[in-house]
Amino acid sequence: MQVSLYKTARKAAGAFNIEQLELKGFSRSLAELQWLLVALVILYYVAPKTPIERPHLFIGATVMYAFTVLAHRYSGLFQQETRWRLAAETWLMVLFITWLLWQTGNSESPLLNLYLLVLIMSGLTLGKTTTLLQLLLIAAIYVQTDYHALGEISFSTASLNELMTKFAPFVLTTYLVTLLAADIKFSRTALQDASETDELTGLPNRRAFEETMQREFERATRQARVFSILVIDADGLKPTNDAYGHAAGDRLIREIANSLKATLRASDHCARYGGDEFVALLADADANRALDAAERLRLCVANTSFDVGGNRVNATVSIGVATYPTDATDVEQLLSVADRALYQAKNDGKNRIRGFDVHGASMGDASAPSKSA
Repeated sequence: MQVSLYKTARKAAGAFNIEQLELKGFSRSLAELQWLLVALVILYYVAPKTPIERPHLFIGATVMYAFTVLAHRYSGLFQQETRWRLAAETWLMVLFITWLLWQTGNSESPLLNLYLLVLIMSGLTLGKTTTLLQLLLIAAIYVQTDYHALGEISFSTASLNELMTKFAPFVLTTYLVTLLAADIKFSRTALQDASETDELTGLPNRRAFEETMQREFERATRQARVFSILVIDADGLKPTNDAYGHAAGDRLIREIANSLKATLRASDHCARYGGDEFVALLADADANRALDAAERLRLCVANTSFDVGGNRVNATVSIGVATYPTDATDVEQLLSVADRALYQAKNDGKNRIRGFDVHGASMGDASAPSKSA
């Protein structure tokens, strides 16, 4: 029975990227905050009896900021969201609000609380360090504008109490938002680990492996490197389940997973692909090194046995090997080639490894394997 891994696999190029999805969500939220900021400024401008020193500069800066947001977000220049881009937008918000303060009363401006929008967004998206830096900058701006208004910086008890009273909401907001962000990050990391880990074996699952394989493919393409894929299938899972029950079958799967962990290098990646199927990615491994690794794995599994109700259960695996770029030039084709080699190993009697070349899959039998590129 052919194990059609590549037909059921998602295309690795379209693999689910949690970080990018998160950044896109943050970017949408930031866009809404930016337009909320513009709307609040316009409402302040049209409200009766609001103090504005130079109305033409006030509304000109608002129009320029709105135009900058439009150009930055909808020009199509940025194909991918990054935290650096989000940081630049929040610092621009600080600059815009500061300009508004200088037009509306400096440290006494009713628009001072607009800085809270920046601190909330920064705390949720950019981390504690960046948010604290922005809080310190806002405090420095307040002190400077207060000096601009009074002509001196006062360190009297009354002045310090006023500063603490005005900045208590900023400090409290920063603390609570960064605390909430840390809890969200912890929960997200735990959920991501759970969603990318096979519960039975503790190995990464198919989704995690496909993302790893895509990253390795991009690295190998960029740096002209090679890597190999092993597609591994347990030979006797169904007979073991039928004879000794599914608990014994689960034990067999775990033994194979332990063999994978024991024989592969720290730089290699392995995963349970589903059912009795495993895959391994061997970084910087050509065909010969991949075949050597596959043979070590096959022997390790073949020498493994365990007791079930007084009966010894032995495990064996069949392995298909394919190498990039020798056997294929994209990840889907590479899985297909390795899958065809595995199919040949199963057809030849199981407990074998097979590599693939232009003439077809070819390897020796399990007892005396010969290697072919």
